[in-house]
This record gives sequence, structure tokens and C-alpha cells, in this order.
Amino acid sequence: QVQLVESGVGLVQAGGSLRLSCAAFGRTFSTYGILWPIGWFRQAPAKEREFVVTITWNSGNTYYTDSVKGRFTISRDNAKNTVYLQMNSLKPEGTAVYYCAAKRGSYSTDPSEYDYWGQGTQVTVSS
Repeated sequence: QVQLVESGVGLVQAGGSLRLSCAAFGRTFSTYGILWPIGWFRQAPAKEREFVVTITWNSGNTYYTDSVKGRFTISRDNAKNTVYLQMNSLKPEGTAVYYCAAKRGSYSTDPSEYDYWGQGTQVTVSS
């Protein structure tokens, strides 16, 4: 059973911080020894799911959407099979359900290319 589990649901005021975690269970997300990229996405009410950031496990390369650059930081702990998303200077428009996801092969910003998804965790930023 493959499972990604997010944690860190929270209500914060604008300008505040929150850290989300994404733990992988049930398998090693790797192909021929190359670990899969993990991405964070978010979906606000009545909007499509959008890319936030992704990290490649082996090299640690990161890719951020422009709106979160300088405020969000993704990191991973390979030993714990866990990826973290540190979110600082949060804005009300950041209110959404945040999802982590894993995919085979190279990184992508397209959610349709991801193979495994967590259940999502709600982040609410009050103004």
C-alpha cells in the first residue's frame, strides 16, 4: 500500500509561518536507485490545483512557483522518507488545501503527471 501523509494543518494570521510535512509509507519511491521527485501543490476553493514547489531527492534541486519564492522553503530527510514545506510570510491568498505528490522520472510542475497523492491538509491564512 503506497501512502503519502501530510501533516501541519493550521490557521495562521497573515505574515505568520507554518511547516507542513509529507511522509511516505509503503514503498521506496525510486526507480533504479533514483528517488522520485516530490511536489507540493495547493487548491483553493473554486480554483484548479496549482504547483507550488518540487524537490528532487537525489540532488536536492528545488523549483518554486514565482509567487512563493523567497517565502517558502522545501527540504527533505531521506532517512525519514519525509519532505517538509516551511512557509513564511503567509498571505491570505495562500489559503488552500495543500497536497504532496510523488512521480516517476524527472520533476514536473503539472499535477496530472504525478502518480501518488496525499490526502491534503488545510491551510487557512486570515487577514
